[in-house]
Amino acid sequence: VYRYERSGVLHGLMRVRGFTQDDAHIFCAPDQIEEEISRVLSFSLFFWRSFGFDEYEVYLSTRPERYVGDPERWALAEEALRRALEKEGLAYEVDEGAGAFYGPKIDISIKDALGRLWQCTTIQFDFNLPERFDMTFVGEDGQEARPYMVHRALLGSLERFLGILIEHYGGAFPVWLAPVQAILIPITDRNVGYAGEVQSQLRSVGLRTEVDARGERMQARIRDAQLQKIPYMLVVGDREMEAGKVAVRLRTEEDLGPHSVEDFIAMAQEAIAEKRLN
Repeated sequence: VYRYERSGVLHGLMRVRGFTQDDAHIFCAPDQIEEEISRVLSFSLFFWRSFGFDEYEVYLSTRPERYVGDPERWALAEEALRRALEKEGLAYEVDEGAGAFYGPKIDISIKDALGRLWQCTTIQFDFNLPERFDMTFVGEDGQEARPYMVHRALLGSLERFLGILIEHYGGAFPVWLAPVQAILIPITDRNVGYAGEVQSQLRSVGLRTEVDARGERMQARIRDAQLQKIPYMLVVGDREMEAGKVAVRLRTEEDLGPHSVEDFIAMAQEAIAEKRLN
């Protein structure tokens, strides 16, 4: 999506002139709309909670003075949105008359690390396009009918989502999200080969790993890994190489001591499978 935003309102990844929207449109019969809205809303909440966002505000925007479509269809759609919100037990604010001219909607605004609200998820009815494209389906009674169209964007903007996500964690992503999950730090040149073998083992089970074999001091490389906020630092020296182990350190500076490669893999995979947020 491209739109000309004035330079004064542009804001990093949060407000840009070109962005990617995760759009989808659902066509359904009147007796299906409540279930479809509930599914989309539930999916959206699951998504945000999985990424660690539990502070958000929800708005229900209703029919404006100027609108298209049948008032009865508007009323049915607004009621379906209300029921979905109440089914999830969400507190929400009704924004009377703030819906688009073509349909009512639910908006979810996410709080960033500074407590600012950013509009992200939208779940909206569209009464305009089914009419404009003369869309019909054959109902159980054998008669043609106009479908309800539900437009949904769970993220809203991929760029805005990434901006909020980066700030939310301050770059210290959970293990399952971290671009590099573990970095191997060989103490001397003779440990580099073993570090490469361990990296191959870790990569074979899907762990994203790197080897830092630069000629810097070990402490300097550990510090660099901490600044990069890599979850696990695996130091390997002569003792670890002889024992087939790795010395595990966390980016929080906690030293977990020596672990077998198999034990470390189990530890990391458990954190990933449980989607731990810290």
